[in-house]
Amino acid sequence: MDMTTLIFVVIAGGLFAIACWRGRDLPVSGMIAAGRMLWRNLLVLLLGFLIAGLVQVLIPGEVISRWLGTQAGIKGVLIACVVGGLMPGSPYAVFPLVGALYRAGASTGAVVGFLSAWSLWSVTRLPLEAALIDPQVAITRYIVTFAVPPLAGLASNLLVEMM
Repeated sequence: MDMTTLIFVVIAGGLFAIACWRGRDLPVSGMIAAGRMLWRNLLVLLLGFLIAGLVQVLIPGEVISRWLGTQAGIKGVLIACVVGGLMPGSPYAVFPLVGALYRAGASTGAVVGFLSAWSLWSVTRLPLEAALIDPQVAITRYIVTFAVPPLAGLASNLLVEMM
């Protein structure tokens, strides 16, 4: 069992104990809510893992390493940022894919750039953000955060080189 799993077990066990202490029906209500959440997200989870698995077997590690690996340098970080900014989807779909790319040879900088761009640049969220908040705020946020993903990716590569 890895450390993350152990931490989750401790947190879940602690919360379950608190729920039992606070009321007889709370643990069952919590498990029902968890089951509903799992059911709503199950298809996205399965598809995310399927995509990650297919990427691993369809795209040779040498290709991923050449385009997104350490030797790709700035180009790899920038490619990852562009793809991350264009990538739709929830964390359930994106993180398995990024994990597969990393295991196949993508550099830390490319992974950090991808995830930062996915979080900050997501062009699929721009119309919703502009409609629900304000177009000027949405565009301003994009302009202000534009340099963050590439800089974060490049800084990550430098940090890994120093370690």
